[in-house]
Amino acid sequence: MSNKNSATETYNGDEEIDAKELFRIYAETNDKGIRDELISRHIYIAEILSKKYANRGIDFDDIYQVACLGLIYAIDRYDLERGYEFSSFATPTIIGEIKKYFRDKGWSIRVPRRIQELSKKINNAKLLLSQELQRTPTVADIAEYLNSTEEEILETMEASKVYTPHSLDASLDSDREDKDVSLAALIGEEDKDLLLIENRDFLLNTIEKLNDIEKKIIKDRYFNRKTQIAIAEEIGMSQMTVSRLEKKIIQKFRKELNKIYSE
Repeated sequence: MSNKNSATETYNGDEEIDAKELFRIYAETNDKGIRDELISRHIYIAEILSKKYANRGIDFDDIYQVACLGLIYAIDRYDLERGYEFSSFATPTIIGEIKKYFRDKGWSIRVPRRIQELSKKINNAKLLLSQELQRTPTVADIAEYLNSTEEEILETMEASKVYTPHSLDASLDSDREDKDVSLAALIGEEDKDLLLIENRDFLLNTIEKLNDIEKKIIKDRYFNRKTQIAIAEEIGMSQMTVSRLEKKIIQKFRKELNKIYSE
C-alpha cells in the first residue's frame, strides 16, 4: 500500500513526466488519474487511425469511439518491460478493433461470428486454390482445404449473401459543395500519418537520451532553424565545437535508427 501511494505521489499531476514513467507508475498503482493522462497523451493515435477508415459507409464518430476504446485496451495491456514503443503496440490493437467493428457492421443481417470468420477464410481459399488448381475451386476443394465439411461451406456461402458489398462506382456523401466521392477514389492511398506516429516517437525518445547541451543544439538547429554561430554565442562555445557536437548527435541518431532496423 505504501508503494502505491509513493508511486502516485511521484506523479502528482506533473505533465512533464516521461510517458514511460507514467506507464510504470500505472502498472504499479492502476491509478485512474494516471490512466486518463495516458489516454490524453496518446489520443492522437486513435484520431489518426480513425481518419484512415473514414468515408467507408460508417460515421466517423462511431469509428473514433471504437478507436478510443482500442486505445484504452492498449493502455491496459501494454507491458513496458517488453521494450516495445507504445505506439507500435497500440496501432495494431486499435486497427484490430476498428476492423472487427467494420466486420460486424458490414453484414446487413446479423449472422453468427463463426459464419463471418469462415466466410473470410472461404474467400481467401478461393483465391489461393484458383491459382493452385488453375480453375474455379469446387465446394469439395474448399472444404478439404479448410478441413471443414461441404455442408458448412455451403451454409456459409449461402449466409454470405446477406453481406452487402459496395460498388467501386458508388458515390459517397461529401461535405464539399455537393460533390460526391466514389469509393474507388478512396482505395489504395498510402497513409503517411501512420509513419508520422513512428517518426515522432523515434525523435522524442532519441532526444531524451541526449544531454542538455546536445538537446539545445539539436532543437535550435533543426526546430528553431538557428545557425551554428548563433548557438555558439548563446552557450559560450566556438562555432567549430558546435559543429563537432552536431555531427556527434547525428551519429547518435543513426545508431538508434540502426538498432530499430536490426531488431
